[in-house]
Amino acid sequence: MTRILIVDDSPTQLNGLSKILTKHGFETIEAEDGALAVAKASSEKPDIILMDVVMPNLNGFQATRQITKNPDTSHIPVIMLTSKDQETDRVWATRQGASDYLTKPPSENDLLSKIKTLLDK
Repeated sequence: MTRILIVDDSPTQLNGLSKILTKHGFETIEAEDGALAVAKASSEKPDIILMDVVMPNLNGFQATRQITKNPDTSHIPVIMLTSKDQETDRVWATRQGASDYLTKPPSENDLLSKIKTLLDK
């Protein structure tokens, strides 16, 4: 079963994304901030990560950089999933190692399509 780490400081977002993903046969793991995301990426080795940007302790850009630069987790694709919709945010996400970028709220089809594309690589 494909395992997806959802990283967001909003319980509503975590719950909503988890419901969508489990409905489509994915197993979900949750983290409430970037520091927990880095730890869980290392210990749980998910197949893909959905990463919010604005979070306490370690923001999504910082967490993505740590995950994608670590040899143990660099193979895990990260999709930034955020309300930040500026081109500079998209460019910065790519520079930190993100594989893709979606703005909130994503349509269920867009989210599943991005996940499938990255898992098929």
